[in-house]
Amino acid sequence: MAGNKVNELKTTEEIKSAYHVMKELRSHVSEGQYVDLVEEAMAVDRYHLFALYADEEIVAVTGFKEMTTLYYGRFVWVCDLVTSSEHRSQGYGEELLTFVEDWSREHGMESVALSSGISRLMAHRFYERKMDYDRVSYVFRKSFPEGRDR
Repeated sequence: MAGNKVNELKTTEEIKSAYHVMKELRSHVSEGQYVDLVEEAMAVDRYHLFALYADEEIVAVTGFKEMTTLYYGRFVWVCDLVTSSEHRSQGYGEELLTFVEDWSREHGMESVALSSGISRLMAHRFYERKMDYDRVSYVFRKSFPEGRDR
């Protein structure tokens, strides 16, 4: 889309600037927790945070990390992908995910993978029909409540 740009967010202020969009996906995370987690993930987990700007306004955000596993080889795992509610269905999610795919190819990755909440049927249709992703597995999780107290 003409006039749109994607920028990597690296500084604390840049990271904070995307919180208003990211909180629509990660509503359980306070701004302080968000900044701390993003900065930690960047430092120890090869996490990258990018924002899509339309007319100088952040309209979509993605966070992903470079990974290497026996199952996927070298790939990018999309941890977060969200378009602000007021800007959905305008092609921003497609534009940002296409950016992630291009970034992945340019950095020698073999694929892009992500998970999506079971109830997010519209997102599933987007990934499968619009973006041509295959449904390849289920993700299982076991939480340890005491781990949040650290």
